Formats: sequence, C-alpha cells, structure tokens
Amino acid sequence: MAADNQLLNPRLWVETHADYLYGYTLSRLNDEELAKDLVQETFLAALQRADKFEGKSSERTWLTAILKNKIIDVYRKKSSGLKNTDVKQAEEEQQDFFDEDNGHWNKAYQPKPFGIEDHDPLAGKEFNSILQKCMQKLPALWMAVFTMKHIDDATTDIICSELKVTQANFWVIIHRAKLNLRACLQKNWA
Repeated sequence: MAADNQLLNPRLWVETHADYLYGYTLSRLNDEELAKDLVQETFLAALQRADKFEGKSSERTWLTAILKNKIIDVYRKKSSGLKNTDVKQAEEEQQDFFDEDNGHWNKAYQPKPFGIEDHDPLAGKEFNSILQKCMQKLPALWMAVFTMKHIDDATTDIICSELKVTQANFWVIIHRAKLNLRACLQKNWA
C-alpha cells in the first residue's frame, strides 16, 4: 500500500521532530556531532522511503525507527573495530572484584550506596552526566550491548542478532559492563 502524501509532512520534520530525535540519539551515543549527523541522515532516508510509509504509526515513531537502525549501524561499526586489548584491559580492571574461592565481593569493591535515592533533579542530571562518561570508557561493543538492553529495552534475541554476538557472550558482556560501570560510578559519584 503506497503512502498517501498527506500522511507525511516532511516540511515540518525539522521543526516538529529534530529536537526529540537529537535528544534520543545523544542519550545513546553521547556525541553531539554524530547525533546531528544521524538526525540529518534519518530525514534523508525518510524522504527516500516516504512511499513505504503506510500510516500505521505516527511520523515520529516511523522516524525514530529509522534512527534506531542508524544508531545500531554505529554500534556495529564501533564494535567491529573493537580491539582485544580494550577488552583485556577492561577484564583486568575488574579481576579483583570477587574472591576467587567463594565468588563473593572483595570488601574493597563491595557495592556502596550511590546516594541517588533523593529525588533531586539536579543530582539526577549530575548522575546521568557521570554515567554517560563512564559508559564512554567501556569497550564499544559493551557500551552498545548495555545501551540496547538497558536504555532501549531491546530483547536479548534482537541485540544478539543485530550485534552478531552469541547469547552466552551477551550475558558475559552485560555482566562485565555492569561491573565496570559500578566501579566507575563508585569512583566518580560521591
């Protein structure tokens, strides 16, 4: 079914959707220039595929779906260039977290309260800023898996399929990403 030209209004996309799409992208990639580029690429791709829009969703939902695919492409590109040294370094940084004998937390690395239970909006912004910086320190594949799972709420099957990882590898990556984020947050959020 071809789209009725009245279902889409590309002349208003920038005014109506650009800020939302930019914020969406920025929260997942934490790169302002790349976010701007991806929003522009999304609009161009949408124009090229306008005849495929069936009106089963809103314009914004359709544009966001196109943008999600572009973000996944970025994740793939970054993770394909992942160096084993990045992964080994991240693994070495967390090797002392647990006692080898019983698997329990070593006292020095036990989770501590973050102090984010107050619902202070300024503290939330500061925490999110630190979280974003900590996420940028993760190996690219780990950041992609963590973001897709915990920010985008993607299913394990979708993440494994999109990023070409096995389910076993997925769970190892999620675990290691969480450990590294916890350590980084505890170090930088006090």
